[in-house]
Amino acid sequence: MSSTKDPCISVCKFSDDICIGCGRSKREIKSWKKLDKADKRTVLAESALRLIKLGATGRRKNK
Repeated sequence: MSSTKDPCISVCKFSDDICIGCGRSKREIKSWKKLDKADKRTVLAESALRLIKLGATGRRKNK
């Protein structure tokens, strides 16, 4: 994943502290702007795995 654009899709509903829209934790969402590119890529990779576990992979907007 080369893009570090904010993955928020304005769903913002949480299941066990994980947003079902973007897959990030509340802590990751709050700290997003302060993270460097490498940390953002890590968060994006982890959030993608969380979305798969939640079965929420179809919620992403087409761009």
